[in-house]
Amino acid sequence: MDFSLTNEQQMIRDMVREVAAKEIAPKAVYYDQTGEFPQETFQKLGELGLLGIPFPEEYGGSGGDMISYALAVEEIGRACGGTGLSYAATISLGAAPIYYFGTEEQKQKYLVPMALGKTLGAFGLTEPNAGSDAGGTQTRAVLTGDEYVINGEKCWITNAEYAGTVIVTADSGVDERGKKRISAFIVPTDSKGLKISSPYDKMGVRASNTCEIILDNVHVPKENMLGDPLKGFKQFLYTLDGGRISIAALAVGIAQSSFDRALQYSKERKQFGKSISTFQAIQFKLADMAMEIELARNMVYKAAWLKDHNKPFGKEAAMAKLFASETASRAANQAVQIHGGYGYMKEYEVERHMRDAKLLEIGEGTSEIQRLVIARHLGCR
Repeated sequence: MDFSLTNEQQMIRDMVREVAAKEIAPKAVYYDQTGEFPQETFQKLGELGLLGIPFPEEYGGSGGDMISYALAVEEIGRACGGTGLSYAATISLGAAPIYYFGTEEQKQKYLVPMALGKTLGAFGLTEPNAGSDAGGTQTRAVLTGDEYVINGEKCWITNAEYAGTVIVTADSGVDERGKKRISAFIVPTDSKGLKISSPYDKMGVRASNTCEIILDNVHVPKENMLGDPLKGFKQFLYTLDGGRISIAALAVGIAQSSFDRALQYSKERKQFGKSISTFQAIQFKLADMAMEIELARNMVYKAAWLKDHNKPFGKEAAMAKLFASETASRAANQAVQIHGGYGYMKEYEVERHMRDAKLLEIGEGTSEIQRLVIARHLGCR
């Protein structure tokens, strides 16, 4: 077993780390306070080719692997959780489904601009009454002539205001067994009848654009259906499996930043005449944080390695997402505790990590759903 990174993977990690330190981290507090979206940051990431890491060069990508992409997500998330979330979402949810399931024409038309950083991507799955129960999708798509007419509502959709397209899941009829058929459609964001707004005042990841989408008789050509109409449900489950790896990587980044700040503070803070890092209670907290972060990171890399080698990775992705997201919350909580009263103040930023980390236990499948996914992989049905 070889746990070392390739030269190319190390180069990508080091480049993203440098960019994150110079371009992202200094602005993280501002975007958290204002809730603005860091457009300039994403323009920079696009210029550097970082929005196309896992895609082939023929589609505007960098030809990197899943591990390289996970490294990039971790480093960006380490600097700013909200920026990391939008970065992960545009690649894993907005672009990846088109790469995996799209026609050659769809890839050239919609994937290439995203990989080149000319626009972002978004994935519209969640609805007011269909979150964890994705099969309860109420958005409808009806074939009329050569077009699908889509009506419905999507909520908590990342990046939609800055995306050229939104991949929307919808009920497109019933299959041969009489069950609801969930299909995916590529919907240009300038489509008539499509309304995108950002009505949310979020607790964390405030630099990330989170939207509500209303589809009122939106017409899209039937060639905008993404992938096999009979396998739409399996396709977006595969998409979510890959997305969970990126969310896990984001969680590792936030956890690492919490640890870094806690370790530094513990060495600087004096109590009873010496640094609190000399106290066993603080040392045990730091040791547990370091251990869990390392375990989470290894789980992320293993899931990414499995995906890169075309091996089953759904169970490992769910495990990585579950453990890493809960690790991020625990690490942030301990960082606040180590800082004491200062940790409760925004000046020291660890409270931001606590707010950012919580979403990762909810989005891309809650911790409860991850446990169900893992149990089903174990044969518990």
